[in-house]
Amino acid sequence: MINLETARKVIAAAEQKAAEIGQPMNIAIVDAGGNLVAHVRMDGAWIGSIDISINKAFTSRAFDITTKDLAQHSQSGDQFFGIHASNHGRIMIFAGGIPLKEDGKVVGAIGVSGGSGEQDHAVAEAGAAIVR
Repeated sequence: MINLETARKVIAAAEQKAAEIGQPMNIAIVDAGGNLVAHVRMDGAWIGSIDISINKAFTSRAFDITTKDLAQHSQSGDQFFGIHASNHGRIMIFAGGIPLKEDGKVVGAIGVSGGSGEQDHAVAEAGAAIVR
């Protein structure tokens, strides 16, 4: 279960990685129901990425897949083409969302936004490593 205490640990690990790479980020954690548990906007992180980070976390939990992988399968002609328009437009198909798993079961997700897709995914991985 993702509670506030766990969410704070995940965020701290993600913040550390973001600081290491010199990119301020928005970091969101959702629980198993896709509900926001915690969010941090690092100093200097884009305000436009607040919503994106929260929706990346939601997307990753809603489909139990990284948003990076979902993006690959949602291109024109692929099986998930157009998925970004579902769920009232909340679906994000940019890298940076990763399911959080305990004992192989998805218990929530992390969503990170504020850098390149590669940076967002790396920061999300650092946070997700705390739970796995």
